[in-house]
Order: sequence, then C-alpha cells, then structure tokens
Amino acid sequence: MRLLLIEEDARRCAHIRERLISWRPHAELVVHRPVAQGALARDFLAQGFDVVMLADEWPGGRGLTWARELSGRAGFAPIVLLCQDKDSSVAREAGAIGAFTVSGADLERETFAHVLAAAERRQAHARAIWRESRAGRETQRFGDAFVRGYRCIRRLAAGATSDLYVAESERVGALVALKVARDRQDEQQPVDAFRRFLQEYEIAQRIASPAVVRLYDLGVSDEHAWLVMEYFALGDLRRRMRSALSPREALRFAGAVAEALAAVHAAGVLHRDLKPGNVMLRQDGTIALIDFGLSKDAALALDVTDTGMIFGTPHYMSPEQGHAEALDARSDLYSLGVILFEMLTGEKPYRAENPMAIVYKHRKEPVPQLPAQFAVVQPVLERLMAKLPAERFADAQQAGAALTETLGNWLAHGRET
Repeated sequence: MRLLLIEEDARRCAHIRERLISWRPHAELVVHRPVAQGALARDFLAQGFDVVMLADEWPGGRGLTWARELSGRAGFAPIVLLCQDKDSSVAREAGAIGAFTVSGADLERETFAHVLAAAERRQAHARAIWRESRAGRETQRFGDAFVRGYRCIRRLAAGATSDLYVAESERVGALVALKVARDRQDEQQPVDAFRRFLQEYEIAQRIASPAVVRLYDLGVSDEHAWLVMEYFALGDLRRRMRSALSPREALRFAGAVAEALAAVHAAGVLHRDLKPGNVMLRQDGTIALIDFGLSKDAALALDVTDTGMIFGTPHYMSPEQGHAEALDARSDLYSLGVILFEMLTGEKPYRAENPMAIVYKHRKEPVPQLPAQFAVVQPVLERLMAKLPAERFADAQQAGAALTETLGNWLAHGRET
C-alpha cells in the first residue's frame, strides 16, 4: 500500500506511520505538509497512491475544504478524512462527497485497517478500468509514443529532436517531466539525437547531487526513446528573470549555480550548454541543472559532438567553445559570468545580428562593464568572463566563494537586503 498523508503535526504523522506499518510492514507513507508545501498541483490526481488521507485541520486550513476540492478532480485517488467525531456534520459531509472517514479513536482499532483496505480496493478497481479504457490508453500517449504508467497532462515544449511533456507518474507518485525523442531524425542534423538523449540519463544518474535534475526512468516505446525527470512547476531561471531580480537575488542564484557546477565538474562532466533555460527552480528555493545532452563526460568517455563542431548557445559560449577549441571546466564558468551579467542588467553582454558575430565579440571585445551601482560585482565578473581560461577562477568552488564574498560586501555596504 502507498498512502499520501496531508498533515502538519509531526507526532501524528509518526503515529499514523507506526499504525500503518503494524498492519502492512512494507507499506509506504508519503507526507505532504500543506503549510510548508502548499496546495497539491492542480493537475495532480494522486494516481500513484492507493489512499490520500487528510488531517482534520492545520494552521490556516481544513481537511474538509481540501477534500471537497480534490474529490471534484475526476479520477482522484480515494480520500480518507480524519475527523474528531465520525457522527459529526463534517463526517457526514465527507461521506456525501464520497470520502471515507476515520476518527482519532479509530486509529487505535482495526477500523483503521478496514477503511484503508476498502479505499485500496476502490482504487485498484478504478485503475483497472482506466488502464483498459480507450480514454485511459489515450492519456498514456505522448505524441506518437505510448508510455505505459504515465498520464499525459500537456505538452510543455517542442524541440528539434524531442518533445517535452508534463505527466503524472504512478511509480513516482508525482507530476514529472517526460521527454520523448522523435524516431525520425533530420538527415541534416550532425549529431545522433538518440545518442545525445540517452547520454543525459547516463550523466545525470551518476552525479549524486541535488543540484542536478532527478532522473526517474528511461525506456523505449514504439521506437521512441523517452526520459522521465523531475518536474519544476516554477520553471527556469529565464522565466524568473522576466521579473527584475534584485542584485542580492542575482548573486545568490549565481552562487548556487557555481555550487551546482562544482558537483558536476567533480564527477568529470562539463555542461557545455549552461544558460538560464537550463537552470531550474524548485519550490524550496534551490536550483537544479538540466540538459546534459551536449555535455562532455570524461569518466564515461562520452562526447556526442564531432571534433571541430560548435554546439551550445552563442550568447553564453566561452571564446574557446565558440571557436571549437579544447574545453575544460573554466568554459562553464565563463557561461556563468554571462548569466550573472544578464541577471544584473537585463541584457546580454554582446549583441549582434548573427551568431557568428556574437562568437567573434566573445573573443575580441573586452569584458563588459556593469553599471556603476554594481561596481562591487565587476571584479568577480572580470574573472568569470576573462578571455583566457587561465585568467578565470581555477574552479567552480573558487568562483562560488568569490560570489559569496561579493554578496557579503554588497550587503555590508548597506545596499538592498
């Protein structure tokens, strides 16, 4: 059994876990804290859970209010509402919307196990019907690919070689991002898209760091390769930058990216396509790097690009990357410098009418000057965006320390907090 418990009280969570395990030793309890984590995602149906159990109340919220909303989502998992008294008006209203109820006293009795078992049977029946129905089969289709166990919610983006969807995973018990590589590749594409796609999984799985996107699954269906990864409801840094960032926020984001790069580089990987769109934001305020399809992995000796070819995004490329020269970790630091400049000014450091002109400017034009009010940041930007790798920070850890020190200096001089 897999139970999702919506509760804030840590002691009651522990007690319910104890009671559940005493009945089902291998049961899984996942706790969602409504105050800290907010409402369940609008498209979430809890299809990966047998039961969703709601506390009667918590600071600023009531289980019955949530039960009303969740029960209105077609296909949502069975709900069990914890009530003070099973004969109360709350319990009667819960029953009217199809929810099960248990009282605090029931937790100590066999009644608790009986209610959960009844909810579990209801969910098993609903799953069986859904999987075999035409609608159920159609919701497991992602473009031309059929991916069992995932419910397609919507397409997020379409790229040259793959499509990205938001889906719900039964196994993960959460919304996920599902990327499907197309089976037919453009003959003009110089890189095997499948090979690049599969490399993402190999690299991200091996870097044991929360600073990298979590990867859940990989497979092939109907001649389509697909990859399942963490879904970021807040989107990426590019989206966040559409609203002006404060200098403090910009420096903190840059420091977090430097920390993430340190973990990536420690695993023998160069990202090679660092840009705001590849820096994702989590609800808890942390960041995660994504898209390792262009990465160089020294440990696995993988490099999907041919010698002399240029891959990446021109606006964020180091001078050496733009000229197809040998790269090391300091190339990613240059890209971080470009991102820092853009976060502070709202503009890219070099602009031109075509990509090759931008590449030329990265090599030939001086490091851009920040506006006078950001003068305290200019020294760290000079090091990050130095034209020669030898003049940049030695590694991401050193860059991160410098960014932290710069933030401290910024705040110490009485600037915005």
